[in-house]
Amino acid sequence: MTTLNVPHRFEVELTVPATPEQVWHAIASADGISAWMLPTELDAREGGVVKFDMGPEMSSVGKVTGFEPSRRFAYEEDWASLAGHPTEGVTPLLTEFLVEAKSGGTCVVRVVTSAYGTGADWENEFWTGMTGGWGPMIDNLRVYLTHFADQDSTGVSATTTLAGTTDEAVDRVRIALGVGAVDDRVDSSGFVGLVERSIDQHFLLRIERPTPALVSCYGWGTDGGSSVTLAAYLYGADGAAQADAVQAQLQAVLDDLARDPAVVATS
Repeated sequence: MTTLNVPHRFEVELTVPATPEQVWHAIASADGISAWMLPTELDAREGGVVKFDMGPEMSSVGKVTGFEPSRRFAYEEDWASLAGHPTEGVTPLLTEFLVEAKSGGTCVVRVVTSAYGTGADWENEFWTGMTGGWGPMIDNLRVYLTHFADQDSTGVSATTTLAGTTDEAVDRVRIALGVGAVDDRVDSSGFVGLVERSIDQHFLLRIERPTPALVSCYGWGTDGGSSVTLAAYLYGADGAAQADAVQAQLQAVLDDLARDPAVVATS
């Protein structure tokens, strides 16, 4: 019998300028989750199904295991299948959002993701990759609740493949958009805003024009080079109206890089 005695755990705590009701909308409704994380379908009740759209032909389907309005939202996913090991006997991946109201109209949000496994190499590889992306994604919640609380979003994205490592590919997009340090202004390719986050293989911009939005850049390695995606959360009715135009702007930034012989991936 397989012994599941190796704990895997990731925990982060945020203080956000939002009410418990605003936090609850952001973490426990399909529109709220889609406004800062991934396009989401949710049957909002304990035992309900939650589905996260992770890209072309890829999704994660889970089950809601905790639903205490304005206090606790939890769900579990089959992480072995996500990692390509559907027959491995590990516990489900459990994610909990715990909300605590504080004075001054703020809340502390604690996010805990955990599971038990055997310590296999594939488990460690999955958790290294998952936590590397999950931390910045959770920070999107902080930015969303600070600047766009209660607002739903329209999502658009653009992708290309560039030669070189993922670091190099994402850095080329940084240069193209004039991305500097956190809080630096950005005014390039039709986008005006500031840098919210800038780390290895990723950056996040908070855009003021042409429409209020968050724009996230991330990359991953492929056999032919490195794929890079610019994904935008466009807020409010104006964002929905400008979705096609913004998507075209994002794609144009990446297409210009892909046309450059110095950066286009070889086939």
